[in-house]
Amino acid sequence: MTLKNLLGISLDAVAPNKAHIGKLMAAAQRNIADAQLAGLSTENRFDAAYKAIMQLAMVALNANGYRTLTSKPGHHQTAIQTLPSTVGLAQGKVIVLDALRKQRNLSDYSGDLVPDAVAAECLASASDLHAHVRAWLKVNRPELL
Repeated sequence: MTLKNLLGISLDAVAPNKAHIGKLMAAAQRNIADAQLAGLSTENRFDAAYKAIMQLAMVALNANGYRTLTSKPGHHQTAIQTLPSTVGLAQGKVIVLDALRKQRNLSDYSGDLVPDAVAAECLASASDLHAHVRAWLKVNRPELL
């Protein structure tokens, strides 16, 4: 399925916005830094790293002229699963990000504890995605940086 096929279902068309992308990239960087704070609980470190992943997925969509329809369920899943189409992220990495999304749901909606190893994986994935999105923007959409 292409991004155009998702219009009106889970995506909306928008104009790419340099200022918006800049704010989201900076926010993702701050969240990655916060996820490294030893004084935070494992759940809060995980939440900060996961938030960075979502912000970066939103950057990827915006750079391609889309945004998720947040009024419909599944916008986190859509944002993550469109990363191969938006910034060429490998499917294996998307599988990991989707597993982190599911862990986030268990933590947020069921109160499940987040294991330290999962929080560390979330931070590593957020850092990797940040580097990937920044590199993709430099090559494909430098005017948005």
